[in-house]
Amino acid sequence: MKNQLIAAVLLVSSALAQAVPDALRQGGADWTRWGSGEMSWFGFSLYRATLWVAARPGADLTADVPTALQLDYQRDIPRDRLVQASLDEMRRLGASDTQLLRWEGDLSRIFPDVKEGESIVGVHYPGRGASFFHRGQASGEIADAEFARLFFAIWLDPRSSRPGLRAALLERPAL
Repeated sequence: MKNQLIAAVLLVSSALAQAVPDALRQGGADWTRWGSGEMSWFGFSLYRATLWVAARPGADLTADVPTALQLDYQRDIPRDRLVQASLDEMRRLGASDTQLLRWEGDLSRIFPDVKEGESIVGVHYPGRGASFFHRGQASGEIADAEFARLFFAIWLDPRSSRPGLRAALLERPAL
């Protein structure tokens, strides 16, 4: 009986570890899956977004805790469209034209053309900036706290253009 219990614990632990994206597992922090939801446009599913928080289960989501957003794409989307959509949303949330011009080059350098089934993970380090991963590999970093704040606000700010997705991402996980 004791061996069966140990085997069950190891199996559950292994399944949970597999759920954490490779990009986050490499960082050494404890990541907790927070919430998840679909992003669709005119009835077409574009991606599934999942919010990860660098905190143990049961901890609060606070502004100073690193977070990660995993986007699992369900359609091919060219880099230029990803960049432009990000800039448009950041503009709507208050970014200046000067900031957007600077960030456009960074995003074009970091974002790939994505194919159906691929993922991008963005990690927000409050007060420092953001790192991005494509298919589990580092694709770039933007060491600008204001960029990171506005970029992740696309999904997490109360003024998000997708309040249903925001609510799904911020839904506190069950213990």
